[in-house]
Amino acid sequence: MSSDPKTVDYILDQLQSGGADVSAKKMFGEYGLYLDGKMVAMVCDDQLFVKGTPEGRAFTGPIEEAPPYPQAKPHPLIDGDRWDDADWMVELFRITADALPAPKPKKAKA
Repeated sequence: MSSDPKTVDYILDQLQSGGADVSAKKMFGEYGLYLDGKMVAMVCDDQLFVKGTPEGRAFTGPIEEAPPYPQAKPHPLIDGDRWDDADWMVELFRITADALPAPKPKKAKA
């Protein structure tokens, strides 16, 4: 099942209203959310999954985790009620992005 683009737009609007420069890329009917060039979250089946980092988990406290797609590792699942708290969401995205390694440079095409 694919995510509704309106869901992704709402999440992006919330994050941008909190001052985050985020973007989304469509991936197999679902979406990856990027901050500072790093994929920090996914929207799958209209649910928001943030990449699991120790720093992010410390910030959120106990939170439900679930796989965003079959055979994936469980990721923190951000409840829809939290989407309205732009400051909290931006802080979680920034903490997660800071904890993730820099993306590997892409190889030049021959």
